[in-house]
Amino acid sequence: MRYFIAILALITMTPAAQADGGFSVEDMRGADVVFLGEVHDNPDHHMRQADIVAQLQPRGIVWEMLTGVRASAVTPEMLGAEAVLGPFLYWEENGWPDFSMYYPIFAAAPDAQHFGAALPREEARRVMGAPVAEVFGTNAALFGLDRDLPESQQQARESMQMSAHCDALPEEVLARMVDIQRLRDARIAAVIREAIVATGGPVAVITGNGHARKDWGAPEALSRAMPDLTIYALGQGEDGRAPDGTFDAVADAPAVERDDPCAAFQ
Repeated sequence: MRYFIAILALITMTPAAQADGGFSVEDMRGADVVFLGEVHDNPDHHMRQADIVAQLQPRGIVWEMLTGVRASAVTPEMLGAEAVLGPFLYWEENGWPDFSMYYPIFAAAPDAQHFGAALPREEARRVMGAPVAEVFGTNAALFGLDRDLPESQQQARESMQMSAHCDALPEEVLARMVDIQRLRDARIAAVIREAIVATGGPVAVITGNGHARKDWGAPEALSRAMPDLTIYALGQGEDGRAPDGTFDAVADAPAVERDDPCAAFQ
């Protein structure tokens, strides 16, 4: 499973892509799966993802943001029309940042097959009342959902969930919030497995940094299921602050000006 080097590899890279010495696209060539992490609302992160996808020309692209039904129905004609593709994917309705930031990634690999790994809200809610392996169903053990996390990792994950939710969560729901994250990671890994089987690879994955980390994100779940795969993970930080977790490389970009997400809790 090797990357095909297309003419698009000769494109001039944007300033955002040129600015980093922390990674090389050449290091990604030959990987079966390349995770391209992001902070969802950072346009420079998406510009970099589009540059990398244009050079690597993966056969498949797995999206955290898309449902499988919508992703599989994308046509070449839609890929050529941003104003058509965004509404078709229900992008705005699903609460993701401006589609114009993501569209160049679609346009960068016109021959790629698209796969959706979004976790339906109703499935996430089921975790609050049932074991995560039961919610995932068949092949839960393949992705490690049949076993508890090491205590130190469980505590670290619960602490991160509390912090991410502005210290406003009841402590009794923290373990279930961690289970939901594990379920999302396993879903992404399962869809990547499908994409590898369907396309032969290579596959690029567009997802948040938390799912792209190799120590306990989707790459870890995927490695359990398909240990012979070569996996590369790029994390993307802001203003010199690297994302949490383990990656093969980390790129940087200016931070986006944001409202304080915790202001409502003060």
